[in-house]
Amino acid sequence: MINRFFSPEEMQAQKDCAASVRKIVTDRDIYSRPLRAHVMTLGCQQNEADSEKLEGMALEMGYTLTDTPEKADLILVNTCAIREHAEQRALSFIGNFKKLKAANPYLVVGVCGCMVSQEHRINDIKHKYPYVDFVFGTASLHRFPSLLYEALKKKKRVFFHSGEEDYLVAEGLPIHRNGKTHAWVSIMYGCNNFCSYCIVPYVRGRERSRRREDIVAEVRELVANGYKDITLLGQNVNSYGKDGQYGYDFADLLEELAQIDGDFYLRFMTSHPKDVTDKLIKVVTLYPKIAPHFHLPLQSGSDRVLRTMNRHYDMAKYLSTVEKLRALNPDITLTSDIIVGFPGETQEEFEETISALENIRFDMIYSFIYSARKGTPAAEMEDQIPREEQNRRYSRLLAVQQDISLAKNTPLVGRTERVLCDGISKNDPTVYCGRTPGNKIVFFAGDESMTDSFVNVKIDRAEAFALFGTVVKN
Repeated sequence: MINRFFSPEEMQAQKDCAASVRKIVTDRDIYSRPLRAHVMTLGCQQNEADSEKLEGMALEMGYTLTDTPEKADLILVNTCAIREHAEQRALSFIGNFKKLKAANPYLVVGVCGCMVSQEHRINDIKHKYPYVDFVFGTASLHRFPSLLYEALKKKKRVFFHSGEEDYLVAEGLPIHRNGKTHAWVSIMYGCNNFCSYCIVPYVRGRERSRRREDIVAEVRELVANGYKDITLLGQNVNSYGKDGQYGYDFADLLEELAQIDGDFYLRFMTSHPKDVTDKLIKVVTLYPKIAPHFHLPLQSGSDRVLRTMNRHYDMAKYLSTVEKLRALNPDITLTSDIIVGFPGETQEEFEETISALENIRFDMIYSFIYSARKGTPAAEMEDQIPREEQNRRYSRLLAVQQDISLAKNTPLVGRTERVLCDGISKNDPTVYCGRTPGNKIVFFAGDESMTDSFVNVKIDRAEAFALFGTVVKN
């Protein structure tokens, strides 16, 4: 069997470095006060899960955590590379740290994640941002202690270039969970699909699955500690287990986790349509603890565009999967990703995507204007769509989906939904909010005692992207 894991010796070496960093940052002869760390997370849920490990390691190394970079003595920016806008946003934040570095002699600045898993971005940081002290990519997450130690001890800049040997699984990293009810659990890393528009396989490496027993133990511990909404993460969770010759797959893992005692929901993302099996559909719709929500990226309604995207399915395959899911659970929430303005997409092909939305009727979509990613095949394709036309198509797509989402939500008025309350709404402090098992946002009048608990909410009103209701007392 191919080794997919860092050796115990490598993990112990990092723990030793963490202990060495702790000695430095807690030395009151050097520092007059406790040092604080701030981890800034940009991007997807996998980045959020990675940042929880980075925060766990920072705590292990003697730092306390702060929510604001202005108060920090260690700033770590966990970057995203999915679109050009995400990279420019990261660089903008990094640019703002120059004045913080000048004001705080203790401050150490690090940049990690997907953006700096690209050679040209490493060079950008090296030459344009001289106040950044260390850089490492997604494959080197576990090396955070040794890289920080080198930056602190040797007082020199560190740029770690990951090799193929670094794309392994690191078990046993400390995790600082941000929240008491929702938890991310990475079940695998990397991607083998090489969609022509996507940078992920180049910055996160090939697929590596964690051992089932490690995942099950982590989920059991989360449930025992009161977590009620647990999301399994992977670039393509449906490929789980295929790389390790384990003899079990994602459906097997999901089925085992769904039988753990406790009051909680299991979610997962993201699924690739080409790998959705009848076995998985049956498991997803069979167990009450598996949330009735399936996120299934379509990307385009045109078979020709799907081939050019290297997606390995057509509309017939996709529609068959949707029909099977709804046949077993007519109320399942279906969401999707759509890209508009892909190179060479004609007006007729865009209309095929609109027709697909009207036919499938997703509860919600995450829509994106195509963004060229350096190093991907799509970036070199001819017939790049002008931005003005991309924007026009994007606006039309949103308008169509808004009508569909409202039509999907309206029948919920009058029903009572079980909602996991997250607390006071970030957008409206006068109400509380939470999500249904189908992942629909609900706003309602509440009180602090409801936070982190399940409440029954009678839906009084529906909008396209939210529900509004009244708590039903038991």
